[in-house]
Amino acid sequence: MEPRIKILKERKLVGMFVSMSLAENKTFKLFSTFMPRRKEILNSINNDVLDLIVYPKDYYLNFNPSNYFTKWALVEVSDIENVPNEMEAFILEGGKYAVFTQKGIYTDNNIFQYIFTKWLPNSDFIVDDRPHFDVLGEKYQQKVPGAEQEIWIPIKLKNKVSD
Repeated sequence: MEPRIKILKERKLVGMFVSMSLAENKTFKLFSTFMPRRKEILNSINNDVLDLIVYPKDYYLNFNPSNYFTKWALVEVSDIENVPNEMEAFILEGGKYAVFTQKGIYTDNNIFQYIFTKWLPNSDFIVDDRPHFDVLGEKYQQKVPGAEQEIWIPIKLKNKVSD
């Protein structure tokens, strides 16, 4: 399962966020609040929803399931001039990403084990300190075995400060 390596340009996004940990997972609550309201975002450029995570610096070096991070539910927009009430704008910095396609039920986390214990250590890359995100596109459906989503992992070349 080799990823596609892509260079992402900066993106303008609008959505909602929550502070959470793996031990105190609030993903369902976040998306249950956001999804019924996403049609209020009038300038979205496609139907994709991004499940985006901003980890604190060195999150993986000091991993603990109780460590907090910020999770967002977002859509890409043409501009950030008109943001609905109780939503926020988010500018996603561009950069290099490893893009994996996950097929199957979204709760199957085997792909993350593969990415972080097999692919990444044997690649020329390390995780970069930028947001991670999943693209929940047209083929995404919760709890459906044939569903698909894209997993975008920020990367940079090993032994380089920036890439």
